[in-house]
Amino acid sequence: MKKIAVIPARLQATRFPKKLLEDLGGRSVIEQTYLATVGTDLFDQVWVATDSPEIAEKIKHIGGEVFLSQIQHNCGSNRIAEAVENLPADIIVNVQGDEPFIQKKSLQPLLEVFDHDPKQQIDLASLMMPLTDPEEIANPNNVKVVVDRQSFALYFSRSPIPFARDTEKEYTYKKHIGVYAFRKDALMEFYRLSPTPLEEMEKLEQLRYLENGRRIKMVLSEVENIGIDTPEDLEKARKYWKNIY
Repeated sequence: MKKIAVIPARLQATRFPKKLLEDLGGRSVIEQTYLATVGTDLFDQVWVATDSPEIAEKIKHIGGEVFLSQIQHNCGSNRIAEAVENLPADIIVNVQGDEPFIQKKSLQPLLEVFDHDPKQQIDLASLMMPLTDPEEIANPNNVKVVVDRQSFALYFSRSPIPFARDTEKEYTYKKHIGVYAFRKDALMEFYRLSPTPLEEMEKLEQLRYLENGRRIKMVLSEVENIGIDTPEDLEKARKYWKNIY
């Protein structure tokens, strides 16, 4: 199977505009994310799909492949679909542009879902991790997911789900990590679907797939990914960078 990673890179992010151009370890955030993804050695190709000539130049400068989008998109997966429509590929992985610490041990189990699915019953898979800090659970920037007994997603929300009516009940919340692995046909189908009410209410693109009766296989990761959604996240990322390099 040919596996491609595509990193959607929107310049004017709603919560933190131009965050992908911020410095992290002597390079921009988007460059570090690209290099980390290439460094996993899991993909036949790695692309950045962006609406920004400035981001495109950053990636070209380090020898990367870029697709410069000509269309306004309301989510990263739509931008990726435009980029790969004419590329030969079996599996396309959406790696968020603000995940500069993405690791092989996070992505490999995600790809193995498709290696172990000879009947091709799974079209889309994503990652989740345990979430235990009450403040982090309440934070709407941390998307929570609940799954069934086979680890297929039941729902995603910015609210704490499930609601703990009886506080003595023990439950480990799950944080959604916004990395998606699609079969190409499923990605193109997603692209053709119109945005749905729950997607627009929660501002979560994955709800479009659930609302249309599709399934998302969730893979539990014990690796903490540090995404950059806010200026405070960037400062945490810089401190983490100094500790590991």
